[in-house]
Amino acid sequence: MNRVIVVGTDGSAAATAAVEWAADDAARAMARLCIVHAVDRSPYEIAKFSNPGPDDAVALSAESVLADAEMVARKRQPGIDITSELFQGAAATVLRGRADSAGEIVIGGRGLGGFPGAVLGSVSTHVAGHAHGPVVVVRSDPDTAYGEIVVGLDDYHAGEPALAYAFEQALLRACTLRAVYAWQPPAHAHIPESAHDLGEIHAARCRIAAGILLGWRQRYPQVQVIEDVRRAHPVDALAGVSAQADLVVVGSQGRGAIGTVMLGSVTLGVLYHARSSVAVVRP
Repeated sequence: MNRVIVVGTDGSAAATAAVEWAADDAARAMARLCIVHAVDRSPYEIAKFSNPGPDDAVALSAESVLADAEMVARKRQPGIDITSELFQGAAATVLRGRADSAGEIVIGGRGLGGFPGAVLGSVSTHVAGHAHGPVVVVRSDPDTAYGEIVVGLDDYHAGEPALAYAFEQALLRACTLRAVYAWQPPAHAHIPESAHDLGEIHAARCRIAAGILLGWRQRYPQVQVIEDVRRAHPVDALAGVSAQADLVVVGSQGRGAIGTVMLGSVTLGVLYHARSSVAVVRP
């Protein structure tokens, strides 16, 4: 059991859902679960956390948060190996620092205290934009299952880590994998859309999607794959299918002009609009 799944908690309901999600994933992957809580005292110039006094309310609260989260995880998956860690520092920095030794980072979609913010709060964007490996932002009820994983297809090799993670998740969950390839007609201000052979463009995109998936189908013959080629913006396409998905998997960067240094606009858009949990996978 060498793989470690790290989940951030702050005692909120969203963090509890993230702990349950991470515990389930640890059980499926036969991985160790590490529950992390961060206390950032620097804005208040309070004494360092390493040597709290016996009546340190912040320290006692932090320990309580970790104990409660560990109890949730053990109740959810009694058979997994669980550890907990308490850190001083900004939550995003703490989680990013744990990424190199973790197989996966899991964060609640909304939180407070050590892991604050809405779906695209500073913690989510910072960790997903910098951490190497999968970062899962939990937005859906872990007890709701549709039996389908969604992955966004990309023309470039940078998307392969996302495909690897998506196929592995589908295999471990015995789920169908829906591979979504979205395309839009060439945009030219002075050329009408009717001038393009949209049927041929769509057929060509279908061939591209099939080519991307061919090797993965051979590597994972147990996984049922749906090739879903849509004429739509990638964010609209992925958000649209997310309502009936257990997880949406995207790469950290878009293709062409969409990509940015940290998170591509497609990735950010999916994080904003998806109705399911989202896994962002960086190379």
